Amino acid sequence: MKVQLSAKERIDHYINENQTELVEAIQEAVRMKSVVGTEQEMIHFMKQKYEDLGLETVTVQPDYEKIQDHEGFSSSGLSFDNRYNVIGIYHGDSDKRSLTLEGHVDVVSAEPIEFWTKDPYAAIIEGNRLYGRGSMDMKSGLLANWFALKALLDLGLKPAGTVQLHSTIEEESGGAGGALTCLDEGYVTDGFITTEPHSLNVTVSHTGVMYFRVSVYGKTAHASRTQDGVNAISKMYPIYHALQQLEETRAEEVQFELYQRGSDKQSVNLNIGTFQAGDWASNVAGKATIECRIGFIPGETREQIRDLVEKTILNAVEDDGWLRKHPPQIEWYGWTTEAWYQDPDDDYVQEFLQTAKDVLDTNDVQIIGRTGGNDARFTQYYNRPGIGFGPVGSGAHSPDEYVEIDSVLKTANVLANHILEWTAKDRKHDSN
Repeated sequence: MKVQLSAKERIDHYINENQTELVEAIQEAVRMKSVVGTEQEMIHFMKQKYEDLGLETVTVQPDYEKIQDHEGFSSSGLSFDNRYNVIGIYHGDSDKRSLTLEGHVDVVSAEPIEFWTKDPYAAIIEGNRLYGRGSMDMKSGLLANWFALKALLDLGLKPAGTVQLHSTIEEESGGAGGALTCLDEGYVTDGFITTEPHSLNVTVSHTGVMYFRVSVYGKTAHASRTQDGVNAISKMYPIYHALQQLEETRAEEVQFELYQRGSDKQSVNLNIGTFQAGDWASNVAGKATIECRIGFIPGETREQIRDLVEKTILNAVEDDGWLRKHPPQIEWYGWTTEAWYQDPDDDYVQEFLQTAKDVLDTNDVQIIGRTGGNDARFTQYYNRPGIGFGPVGSGAHSPDEYVEIDSVLKTANVLANHILEWTAKDRKHDSN
């Protein structure tokens, strides 16, 4: 007598038997240099993947005038010309719960490439690791979304409710033209997952993030008469050290349990990411500029953080006569978001958590927070639950980035089961 396999067993068998298709799709995607602002090839690739599944595909064009007044907006400073998002929609019963699986197609630069030991765009596989820029962050998660739905459709296990697959742009520079625009255009469902690399844990919170720029002006002079000038580089040093001290103080004093659990026990960071000064070796540097990123926890506001940073900078230069007359210029730009916190006791979070534990056959799946931002935060503006969940890897934004292949398969497995279980139940109708 033939044994009838459960849906869970059928999904597991399908993913293991067809894993090469998923891995090769990730390799193809990693070979596309979809650095922020040049995502077109990757978007077209995902659009074709969705069409091959028979999904309705929709392109969503971002528009600064439409989105710039949204409280979740932050400007990337890049034009939206010839850049768009693509959504693949499987239409189910509107009375059943709906779901979005989201991922971003953009990656950060691989420079300086000489620090890599492997070609960042060759998608090399060694053992269980697939190397390359974007392999971990986050083309593997993006394609796990597609493969999870593909597994169900190929098996004839059609979701009861509607499922949307979102491929979005510019997450790495704030996400306003990507995930936020898609949600604001009405592509909102009853649950939302971004499959960022979260080590097969469930992320429900991330720090607030703000970028700021500090410029100090000196006085140029010929290098043969340095005594006639004021070197802006030296004038920047006290500010640099004061911000460095602020990072150390906040790392010790500002703590949030979910972030300590998910981000190596440090809850907040202040990074001095760039330092540019001068324009010629024979000139006394007339200007020095640093660009920084600061993180903060729920309960802290953007206004409080601005005030803290600006006071720190001004206090650092209060004893310098030149800088009292020529004070540092502080500019807040780019990424700006309040800290995101999704109630971990929400039904959606708990149902997903149980599915993940069942599929992975472990109780070690944790609810965590992260000190890096992700697109799930935008769901809070639309009164919908959102989480992050994705594979294991290392080297995001660093040389020799890789993803662990078995964790991508596990991610797709959890997602496929979650699609079936979540969309099987009736949705709660509300006014939103």
